[in-house]
Amino acid sequence: MRSVIAVHPNFDRSWPFAADRFREIWESQGGVDFYRLDPEDKRPLCRVVPDPGTVDRLVSLGVPFTPDCREAFSGLKEAAFSGGIGAEEKEALKARGVRLYSHSTEGFWGESVAEFGLALTLCALRRIPQTYHAMLSSHEPWDYDPPGDIGRPGTRGHQFGDDSRFTHGTLQGKRVRIVGVGNIGSRYASFCHFMGADVAAWDPFACEPAFHRSGARRVWHLDALVEDAEIFAPMLPLTDSTRGTVTADQIHALPKGCLVVLVTRAGICDMTAVRERVLADELSLAADVFDIEPLPLNDPLLGRPNVVHTPHNAGRTRDANHSWTQMLADQFLPGSRV
Repeated sequence: MRSVIAVHPNFDRSWPFAADRFREIWESQGGVDFYRLDPEDKRPLCRVVPDPGTVDRLVSLGVPFTPDCREAFSGLKEAAFSGGIGAEEKEALKARGVRLYSHSTEGFWGESVAEFGLALTLCALRRIPQTYHAMLSSHEPWDYDPPGDIGRPGTRGHQFGDDSRFTHGTLQGKRVRIVGVGNIGSRYASFCHFMGADVAAWDPFACEPAFHRSGARRVWHLDALVEDAEIFAPMLPLTDSTRGTVTADQIHALPKGCLVVLVTRAGICDMTAVRERVLADELSLAADVFDIEPLPLNDPLLGRPNVVHTPHNAGRTRDANHSWTQMLADQFLPGSRV
């Protein structure tokens, strides 16, 4: 059996740890021929791999696969492609009996995004980024004395630096309301549930077990979900059918002080309404995704005391790269493993 992995730097731009992880997996199974092209190399795969007719299983990551390659890889039994191949060539390979594998889900980055969402939530509840930044240039964050050094309910006090205008303190006991219990939303829900939050979710496409596994109570109407939210986390993927799912009316129905967490795509919400309420200090925001990316340096969302922001990097961890690889590698026939 001969196994081949070929990768173009165009693939490495998006998944810089995935190809080498695939190499590790197949080397542990008995060996693999590995080819990494130069950035300027535009050769089709059959001109990159010597003796292509002897290849049994193949992973091609961003390398062009032409009709000539289809004929050249005459002994191919299993393959996975990420870019570089058209639908016609795929169908021709299938018709020849080649098993083709692809990802059926985007779950490979679900854990990374969900954990990042939890981190943003905790950072926003306790104002961790704002306090860190302020400490670099001032001792003011160390001063917990209330104005006039007179104790007043709900104001600064000994070691209390949270912003009481917005949802703050512990995640335990908070009303967390989630839109979507897919790969990301279900994980985020389970984290919040484990930490003692009251978790409810809306997702008209999810099966009942998805709610049970995540520890989220099912809410059947989105209008009802927003009514009592202390933390509101829309976590749907962005598609034509999900764009604008959370309307301006629903954003305006969120209770004053609610924390909004955005880590999938901002376009699932009416961002004009989100901006309006955040800039009016009616909502706080913890966001890795925005309606404008990158945010202009003069964007009013930047640097606000009620906003925690990161530059759309929740999903692409090394662990997500490895999950991308493992979910593909697991589909190859067990009999092809040494």
